[in-house]
Amino acid sequence: QFKPIFLGTVHPRSELAQHRRVVNSQKCVRAGGKHNDLEDVGRDTYHHTFFEMLGNWSFGDYFKEEACSMAWELLTEVYEIPRDRLYVTYFGGDPSLGLSADEECRDVWLRLGVPASHVLPFSLKDNFWEMGDTGPCGPCTEIHYDHVGGGRNAAALVNQGSPDVVEIWNLVFMQYSREVEGNLLPLPQHHVDTGMGLERLVTVLQNKRSNYDTDLFTPILDAIHKGSKAPRYQGLVGDADVGHVNMAYRVVADHVRTLCVCITDGIYPGFSGAELVLRRILRRAVRFCSEVLQAPPGLLASLVPTVVEVLGDAYPELTRNANQIKDIINENEAAFLSSLERGRRIIERTVQQMEPSTNFPAEVAWSLYGSLGFPLDLIDLMLEEKGISLDSAAFNELALEDAKRKAGGPQAGQAGSRSTQLDVHSLAQLRGSSVPATDDSPKYAYTLGQHGHYEFSPCQATVLMLYRDQSLQKEVGAGQRCGVILDRTNFYAEQGGQDSDQGYMIRLGQQDILFPVESVHLCGGYVIHEVTAVETLRAGDQVQLFVDEVQRLACMRNHTATHLLNFALRRVLGDSTEQRGSHVTAERLRFDFDTKGHVTVEQLQQVEQVVQDLIKKNEVVHMAEVPLTLARRVRGLRAVDEGYPDPVRIVSLGVPVENVLTCDSEAAMQTSVELCCGTHLLQTGSVEDLAIISERQLVKGISRVIAVTGGQAKEAREVGQCLAMEVDSVSLRMKQRITSIPEMQNLSKEVGQLTQVVASTAMPQWQRKELQTILKALQRTANTAIKKLELQQAEKKAEILLAKYCNQPVIIDTVSADSLSILMKVVNQLCDKSPGTSVLLLSPQASGEVLCACQVSKNCLPTFSAADWAVAVCTQMEGKAGGSPIVAKGSGNAKGMQGALTTALEFAQSKL
Repeated sequence: QFKPIFLGTVHPRSELAQHRRVVNSQKCVRAGGKHNDLEDVGRDTYHHTFFEMLGNWSFGDYFKEEACSMAWELLTEVYEIPRDRLYVTYFGGDPSLGLSADEECRDVWLRLGVPASHVLPFSLKDNFWEMGDTGPCGPCTEIHYDHVGGGRNAAALVNQGSPDVVEIWNLVFMQYSREVEGNLLPLPQHHVDTGMGLERLVTVLQNKRSNYDTDLFTPILDAIHKGSKAPRYQGLVGDADVGHVNMAYRVVADHVRTLCVCITDGIYPGFSGAELVLRRILRRAVRFCSEVLQAPPGLLASLVPTVVEVLGDAYPELTRNANQIKDIINENEAAFLSSLERGRRIIERTVQQMEPSTNFPAEVAWSLYGSLGFPLDLIDLMLEEKGISLDSAAFNELALEDAKRKAGGPQAGQAGSRSTQLDVHSLAQLRGSSVPATDDSPKYAYTLGQHGHYEFSPCQATVLMLYRDQSLQKEVGAGQRCGVILDRTNFYAEQGGQDSDQGYMIRLGQQDILFPVESVHLCGGYVIHEVTAVETLRAGDQVQLFVDEVQRLACMRNHTATHLLNFALRRVLGDSTEQRGSHVTAERLRFDFDTKGHVTVEQLQQVEQVVQDLIKKNEVVHMAEVPLTLARRVRGLRAVDEGYPDPVRIVSLGVPVENVLTCDSEAAMQTSVELCCGTHLLQTGSVEDLAIISERQLVKGISRVIAVTGGQAKEAREVGQCLAMEVDSVSLRMKQRITSIPEMQNLSKEVGQLTQVVASTAMPQWQRKELQTILKALQRTANTAIKKLELQQAEKKAEILLAKYCNQPVIIDTVSADSLSILMKVVNQLCDKSPGTSVLLLSPQASGEVLCACQVSKNCLPTFSAADWAVAVCTQMEGKAGGSPIVAKGSGNAKGMQGALTTALEFAQSKL
């Protein structure tokens, strides 16, 4: 929350800008992104996904001396921690970045009486703190505690991953900002950001060796023991922890705290961003409860009252939300347990069939990851317990292929699926054999459960026919890609602009064999499921189908949002706005429409507002199949001219379909009513948010918008706000009276970088357009200011030279100038004020380069050429030059400068 202060982008009149010294305690979750502790949790006794961070902050107030002395005083005098058990580290420098060792910090510690043997230098990795790839950063000093003590010197164990010597406090000195190009720039003000983990501090103060032995965790560990069949917790780690029982205790105790705190703060296990991270945490905890602790379902939720007891006084909101936390945990646990059991059997069976000393096959891991929603770390963990590793390179290749396919949109992957597209002869053969068309009505079989979760009904089906190499087949062997035709399906086939579903099917009675469904398409009433057969697949096989719920729900959200967007565009731009095409994927939605001119910033904002109002109303989405003749009567109905099947499906927002169908009903004019075969949300509230992140004209009269919804829309808005603050900051600095050319050039460069970022980042399009307008004006202001400052500087230098040479026919001299642009302006000024004079100036630079600029009086043409003059001079300095007969410029090496001045004079004399 203090990042704007560090960056100097905070508004000077805001409350935040008034802060100088702050102390706080904040909830922290480290389980994703740059600082990710999830993998370490449970393996040792001091890492957590959720922890409480105690912080001291200074914003341009105190710095290293005070920060270190206050920390030392608190630990050694207030908490009375023995000094000989504490070790401090400081930044040892990095020559590659041009950063010297932080000796200032080292000397502060020595002055405070810390023995030199306890003050240790470390590299960039350990003692240089960065928030992310860009932004505020700086050297840090860490205080480590030796749990063993007894007069020993534990310096060699610091930063070595020893459970006995653990970092307890990190003091970060914010001195730099890492720019987009990777270089470090000093911050205008120095700041301090310190963080001490409450859990590790409590361990020290309660004289324990492990965080899990403190009263923050022991009540939860006791509750786990009571609720499971596992032996008591003993605090064992590594090889001593046979069967990973102690690790499981730590994982469950840690993760249930995280779940309680996050759910209370409104983050639920979900499918993107923070929600996805929480889902992984929950599934990791469930897996350890079930498989390692052998606990019955419900153990995780049964721990909630204990967590509330431990943390409830500090966070009263936990007490208020205890029942909701339990419900959400139980609901998610039940969904994962069925997948977990199936995944475990798949791994067992695959391992039995593997050759000794081989890697676990990537395609099986990918189907567990993609089809069953198994987090990758769980797969690794389950394999690690069997002493087997995953073929990571092959797995990453599959992930890359999948990403390319998703990024490529509707055409991506068609080459692969062409082999499963029914040809005309096979279609005729199916019909001739009286193979019935696929009943795909189960794709609409889903309901809205508790807490707004969608529940999708599984579907049982029979394989009617297989299709491979452009022929119908009754059997397909293992490893072969084929099209599977079923009597019924709950998979959505790509149509109506919506991407097809993905998922998997299993044969009844063989729960441990997954047949991943990669794509689904419709051909003459038959739904073709594109499958790679893991084992032989035959006509007549009974299968159960499982849709990838994450992907389906994302498509539903984006498809309903497309209808909201269509309605909003007509409302804002007028009823003549007609849809020209759309495409819905799990990631985003694309919508093309007629437009008379460019869509303005205000119109984009109004469109988003209309959509958000409909989302807030949480309107019911009504869907019904009606005869086409009836549908045609609906007033204002969009898109009836396409080749729709009869009956057609009508989707109406907020108004029941029967009301829309009544004669003279105005309802369809007031809401979104469309013919649509797509899958939709049941209430508009589940869209959560919509942000238009791109709008452009494809051709004259047709515009295309791209929008994102849910968490992605929220993220786009947050990014937009951050960039707006950065643009505000540059605007404020531009208004200040800057007299330094380098400072103004840096500001101009910053505007250029921001312009690139704003153009390429996903953010609301209306905001992008606004910021681009501001940045364009700022760039003009900066360029004008630089020219003005250069001109002022040039005038002063020209006046000095005019006084020195007083109307002589030739002026040859050296002057200091920061750039070739300034040097050229000095030459121009001299020639303007003394029209009969020819001028050549050299300017040596700190880099060893010499700049050259010259101008010849028109009276001396054509015998005297500025271009020839500059070439002769710069050649003498082993450089290059060019220009016209009147003005020229170039550069060379400082070693030849004296000779160049002589050459300049001789050349001029020979021509005059």
